[in-house]
Amino acid sequence: MRRTLWMLLLAVAFTASASQLSYADDQSQAKAPAAADEHTPPPSVTIIGPKDAHGVLGRDVRSPANEDMGHIVDVIVDRTGTVRAAVIDFGGFLGVGSRKIVVDWNALHFGRITENGESITLELTKAQVAAAPEYKEDKPIVVLGAAGNLLPLDDH
Repeated sequence: MRRTLWMLLLAVAFTASASQLSYADDQSQAKAPAAADEHTPPPSVTIIGPKDAHGVLGRDVRSPANEDMGHIVDVIVDRTGTVRAAVIDFGGFLGVGSRKIVVDWNALHFGRITENGESITLELTKAQVAAAPEYKEDKPIVVLGAAGNLLPLDDH
């Protein structure tokens, strides 16, 4: 009985010391990369309130006459990272017969999209969007803009 008790105490002591060594090794490994990056500044942090910004992918798009124009499926940026346009999945029923068109970012009005169910307004009619050429990846992009606000995409 005594021998079993001593073996149990020895096992507990060994396990505790091994876990402390393992913890100490984990801590030194965690700090090692930080020491190598002493001259790297910490990242900046911005906190945006839940009512101040929302994602746009998947959002419904409506015309000024409240017609269903589809939903945003992608955002196009230029080489500088500036948002230039949105890709809208337009037309069709349950994904059948729909096509993607590209609209100028400035033709979209976000209004008060504080709730996920609220839509974005597109400054174009349904007929104008229906006549737009279809967007195809790796092909020249034709961006449909509202009257007078479309800027050329620079080719650097």
